[in-house]
Amino acid sequence: MTSRPPSPGPARLSPVLPVVAVVALLALPVAPGDGGGAGPADALSALAVLCCAVRLLRARRRPLGPAAWVILGLPVAALVPAALHAVPADAGITGLGRYLQVFVLVPAGVALLIRGRADFRLLAWSLVALGGWQGAVGVHQYVTRTGASYQGENIRAVGTFGVTDVMGMATVVSFGLVSAVGLALGRSVARDRVIAIACALALSVPLALSFSRGAWIATAVALTVQLLLAGARRAVRVVAVVLAGAVLVGGLGVGTTPLRERIDSITRVADAPDQSVTDRYTMWAAAVDMWRDRPLTGVGLKAFPEYRDAHASLALSSGSDTEGAGAAFRRQPLLSPHNMYLLVLGEQGLTGLLCLAGGWLALLVCALRGLCRTRAAGGRGLDCALVACGLLVWQLVDFVYADIGGPSTVLTAVCFGLVAWWALLAGDGPGTDEHSETPARHAPAPAPGTGTGKAVPR
Repeated sequence: MTSRPPSPGPARLSPVLPVVAVVALLALPVAPGDGGGAGPADALSALAVLCCAVRLLRARRRPLGPAAWVILGLPVAALVPAALHAVPADAGITGLGRYLQVFVLVPAGVALLIRGRADFRLLAWSLVALGGWQGAVGVHQYVTRTGASYQGENIRAVGTFGVTDVMGMATVVSFGLVSAVGLALGRSVARDRVIAIACALALSVPLALSFSRGAWIATAVALTVQLLLAGARRAVRVVAVVLAGAVLVGGLGVGTTPLRERIDSITRVADAPDQSVTDRYTMWAAAVDMWRDRPLTGVGLKAFPEYRDAHASLALSSGSDTEGAGAAFRRQPLLSPHNMYLLVLGEQGLTGLLCLAGGWLALLVCALRGLCRTRAAGGRGLDCALVACGLLVWQLVDFVYADIGGPSTVLTAVCFGLVAWWALLAGDGPGTDEHSETPARHAPAPAPGTGTGKAVPR
């Protein structure tokens, strides 16, 4: 009696499909006024974490080593004390759940659901696809003057996120652009490289139209790091592509007066800052002042708005004006310093900053070590390494100008999960099988008399 090969079925589906669904849900429009709370993508991310837990329990596996447990669980050591002494208490509990979702649970779940490089690439391409969709909506908003208000005109591209999350489209498009460049630099198949390069060129247009200076700077730094890590030959090729993209952008007429003024304002943030920059500097100073009052533990999770006025100078305005993209005029309150490091320092103290930033730096070191092993072994899987390193560098730089909040935040958690898989679980990166859950190993030889052609008697 011969054994039949396993038939294809649901068990053959990629376990990262729930994460792909999380990314896909971010393509849905956000209703005006609903940008601050949890959305469908956040709910589905919790379901993805639950699927991961059930899968591990059924397989009775312990895939994380001691180092991975420490790096992924390090933020908990600071989050719990900061939540306990937060005022009001319910805000502390809400903040604890949000931080655990973004920096612990979802990243760990995504990393554990990825079986190999094929799953990693599937998620990377899903980021590119989402960036393409949001970018297309953003370009349409710019062309038709239906975007968010900027200098009296509704030309700012915000995608489906609306004015309540003006940084959402810029973040999504940046993730897609960095992923596309990493896939282009690391793939050896010509067709894949051409598609990835075309996507990167296309995504550069909506990124410019987002008018987000922080996203521009973070993307420039991340792409530079990817070029340096990819090698000189690939760097020359991509520089040529970037120059071609600059010509394309100019030909499309993107270099308009508002865009040029926005680019020029990057060099004037110290000499002649606009009101948004002044507000940001004032809130940065307020966060540092909160830290000085409570250097070790901070003022508590989600407590920055409660202590802001007591520590901010009179230069701080009452809020920022938002209008357009289907929303009426409203005054948006300034509830965070728009700097993740200073937000953590003010609310969680030095303990929180060391735990969170220390975990991120550990991920970066492990990701770079994995990239070095990949290059030494022939470069197979280099695209995954470049995508992971690029996404992490982008996020660490962007955190200087932004913090968590809004519907797009769950995508930050997904990206941390991609980085965590490469840094902590890919192991012998180039030796990891495309679909295996552990590094590929040669199957042991069958014992004498136990061939697969006959059934073994009971």
